[in-house]
Amino acid sequence: MNTDIFFFDVFKSLYLTETEKQAIRNCFHEKHYKKGELIILNGQDVDTLLYVVDGCLRTYFIDEKGKEHTIQFAVHDWWISDMVAFFSQTKAIYNIECLEDSIVFAIHREDIEKLCFQIPVFNKLYRSKMEGSIVGYQKRILANLSQNATERYERFIETYPNIEMSVKNYHLASYLGITTESLSRIRKEMSKRS
Repeated sequence: MNTDIFFFDVFKSLYLTETEKQAIRNCFHEKHYKKGELIILNGQDVDTLLYVVDGCLRTYFIDEKGKEHTIQFAVHDWWISDMVAFFSQTKAIYNIECLEDSIVFAIHREDIEKLCFQIPVFNKLYRSKMEGSIVGYQKRILANLSQNATERYERFIETYPNIEMSVKNYHLASYLGITTESLSRIRKEMSKRS
């Protein structure tokens, strides 16, 4: 796989000079992770954002009772980090795990700030990605408050059709806030309707 091709897919809509392209490329660091590897652990410092080139990752936290709660999945062309820790410059409250072998590009906070200052179109792209992320989180909160489990599952598979095949049932159930048994029941009911 030529990761440079995937990397510049993110920036293909931007009109960049060769100098700007090189400045951006110099700030991103390609990293390879194995399935099951933890990239960020609760309690760590977090000063990087990760752009997913290939693979599937999930953000989760573990409550006081030891139960895992999946917050986010990320696949190709998604950004992921412990956003709370990243933006507030505090310790991680989440863990990020690779659900498949994954390739990501990591960029440090200082490099983002430098690129935003030096390259206005990068600043615009970064801002629009963060705005999109905020909108996504707001929609998820509203869905969790106003939709039943079946509606949340239907919305998930409609919005993220390629992710379901990459995640285990208990990860998806955790993301939806239901048990694996409830997820199985919902799938069975939906297959009867088809």
